[in-house]
Amino acid sequence: MCWYGGDDSVMNSGSRFGDVGGSSGFGGVDEDEWLNNMGSKFGDDGGSARIVEIKEHGCCEFIDKPANGTQLFSEQFIWKKSKMMTKREYDDGSLNEEGYSKRLRVAQLGFENPLLPLANTYDDEEDNGRKEQYGGQVKRSRLVQVRKDCPYLDTVNRQVLDFDFRKLCSVSLSDFNVYACLVCGKYYQGRGQKSHAYTHSLEAGHHIYINLQTEKVYCLPDGYEINDPSLDDIRHVLNPRFTKEQVEQIDKNKLWSRALDSSDYLLGMVGLNNIMETDFVNVKIQSLMRVDLFRNFFLICENYRHCKSPLVHRFGELTQKIWHARNFKGQLSPHEFLQAVIGRFQIGPQSKPFEFMSWLLNTLHKDLRTSKKNTSIIYECFQGELEVVKEIPNKTVMKEDEDDQNVTDFTAAVNFLVKNLELKDYIPLPTPEAGNERLRSKYDLIANIIHDGKPDKGFYRVFVQRKSEELWYEIQDLHVSETLPQMVALSEAYMQIYERQQ
Repeated sequence: MCWYGGDDSVMNSGSRFGDVGGSSGFGGVDEDEWLNNMGSKFGDDGGSARIVEIKEHGCCEFIDKPANGTQLFSEQFIWKKSKMMTKREYDDGSLNEEGYSKRLRVAQLGFENPLLPLANTYDDEEDNGRKEQYGGQVKRSRLVQVRKDCPYLDTVNRQVLDFDFRKLCSVSLSDFNVYACLVCGKYYQGRGQKSHAYTHSLEAGHHIYINLQTEKVYCLPDGYEINDPSLDDIRHVLNPRFTKEQVEQIDKNKLWSRALDSSDYLLGMVGLNNIMETDFVNVKIQSLMRVDLFRNFFLICENYRHCKSPLVHRFGELTQKIWHARNFKGQLSPHEFLQAVIGRFQIGPQSKPFEFMSWLLNTLHKDLRTSKKNTSIIYECFQGELEVVKEIPNKTVMKEDEDDQNVTDFTAAVNFLVKNLELKDYIPLPTPEAGNERLRSKYDLIANIIHDGKPDKGFYRVFVQRKSEELWYEIQDLHVSETLPQMVALSEAYMQIYERQQ
């Protein structure tokens, strides 16, 4: 054992501490420097006595023992590379600048309640919302206090929350490190003292914010993280998640869901907002949501997590929201999906659903296919041969105007089957690869797109089937209503999707 008090030197320090890598007993480190580090680490003011007991080579036990003899704490330390580290830090491999500064930072925070847990992670952003590269990684600077209670939770207003639009700061228009104010619904960047979210919390008195990427909720300007299960419903609306078991049962669900405004809606029968004559996009999205294999693929985000295409991820997010049972409202806006489409496909009043569908499926296939295999979920669902029918008995599908040689459209009444369409009666079908496999040639209608009005104007609507009850619904943008199967068969079809019977 060896005693020292205040600035006194350690008795028999050389023999007690042993050689840790240098000629002296302190491993080549000056004795006064060692004592100063010991004193500064534990706030030594020169009035307390210290006991240092040698445990092993280069390791000692340090006991803070004031004059009255009461032991305050006891912990093992290791002197290495001119820094005092605890044995626990040494065993964990935390002998680095970041781990050492983290420990000092916690000591300097001075929380009033030391029993409150600290998040074992640094902030996900810098105060100004800018990435600071440090060794190829983002340099993080602060530990965050986690609390299970917050006096401002009753200010959260779910009625104004809308996560359908692009995640941009309403001030800087940046998409990096954006938070949503859960009181007014606006987006702001960052949460440091110089950030827009921090300023908004002071000016407007709005204190609850959620990170749109990490889904963590914080109270500003206090800066602590809120861990309260009452906020889980907001996280589910922000990023809906599905398990494989839920996806398998999704077509068996006959229950209605209720929005915050007490309106009821059905899973998969959610209206889409028409943004600047994008009804031709809406009818194709609603139609593709009826293709089981295609829809189930995009409901589980792990299936395309490796893909870097924004179009794939935005389409997956839209699919998950359409089939989510805990939405705050009974309609959606495909705004983020359209942002991924614009620039790659020309959207205008002259666009048609067939052109958009051809582009969308081909683009999704190119983005999803791997370098090893030229296949994707698009090929599995839609690959096949095309048979063009140019004439219908007693009706001509297209005719030419002899004056300007332009092809004009016309309306013709064509009867079609809603169920049990025998396709082999119309086009030749390939024989099954396996000799004992039965040829499946019957198809059922799952979506029927209608165009009303003149060819270059008008609007689109769609009939879709809900398989859990085998009922048909008419969807036109935000309007969803049940209809009779007879109305589907009597409608003037613009484009149809049939599904092979299993």
